[in-house]
Amino acid sequence: MPAEARHRHRHHEPLTPRVEQPLTPRAEQPLKPRGGKRLKPRRHRSVTPKQAQQKTLPLPADVPVPGPGISGSGPAIPVPEPRPADAANTAGAPERSNEEKSRQEKQALPEPSASEPSTGTESEPEPPAVAPTPTQKPDIAEPEAQPPAVAPQPPQKPADADDKKMLPDPRSADLPDEKMPAEEVACRERLKTLGVEFEEHKAESQLEIGCSIPYPIVLKTLGKSVAIGPATELNCKMAEATARFAADIIQPAAKAEFGADLKSIGQASAFVCRPRNGTRKLSEHAFGNALDIASFTLPDGRKIEVGPAPPEQDAKFLNAVRKAACGPFKTVLGPGADPDHSLHFHLDLEPRRHGGTFCQ
Repeated sequence: MPAEARHRHRHHEPLTPRVEQPLTPRAEQPLKPRGGKRLKPRRHRSVTPKQAQQKTLPLPADVPVPGPGISGSGPAIPVPEPRPADAANTAGAPERSNEEKSRQEKQALPEPSASEPSTGTESEPEPPAVAPTPTQKPDIAEPEAQPPAVAPQPPQKPADADDKKMLPDPRSADLPDEKMPAEEVACRERLKTLGVEFEEHKAESQLEIGCSIPYPIVLKTLGKSVAIGPATELNCKMAEATARFAADIIQPAAKAEFGADLKSIGQASAFVCRPRNGTRKLSEHAFGNALDIASFTLPDGRKIEVGPAPPEQDAKFLNAVRKAACGPFKTVLGPGADPDHSLHFHLDLEPRRHGGTFCQ
């Protein structure tokens, strides 16, 4: 075969069509462009059936076609594109075809990364198989504001000296005159008529607290047969009310219940300069206007004591006395009223509105 024919035969023999695979998005970082320049993203090419077909190029008129019966001016025959390996061996070829140059330039471009935006001619990247989930917040919840373990207390007021003083009472200013008033003299005459034995006592007055009895007496008996002790200091009006109550109520109740006259009364408190328990108000004891009775004694020495649970016979007598005391006295307290009066009867003549009474 002539050398020119062998050259033409070797470089123009039909080639197997090259089918390029579609590019898939890559999650890796894009390739670092060579030479420090950013290369344009490689566009995705898809192979169509037309591109897979062999291209036909017309032969030049002056190139003879091998084979018998074929003239140089005959029809164009298909000319395959040179393979990359053959193209490397054709160093003496005048120049490469434009198609081969553009193909090699495209192969030198870096593959497009998934992070780079696509152009209008590119196929859109496929969505990831698993949708990205947002970063979860830590499971540790912020602690809620808790109320303080101890409730805040309001600031305490400074101790005031007035809080320790007793509330004023008009009777605190009572002082004895040079001559005893007529009503005090008359009260003493009535006591003598009832058979009450008593003694005069000097005036009681404590201005810093407010206690006052201008004309006190100390009772020894409440009649001809009923004694009272220990020494019982009262104002005359309270002494007279107690003597009449003993003669009109206590003595008949003892006779009816025990079949005997009452011998004596044991008192627990008479005049005491103090306030009422838990208050700043002066007690009626501070004016000799109250008497506490703790027990009753019969002629045979039997003692009936005031208490929360006395024997049945004693309880009947005590209930009769306590009930009858509400009227002659303005205040009557005893067991069950409060803990301070669980062991005695409290009787007083505290002045009340409209002459009312307070009995418990």
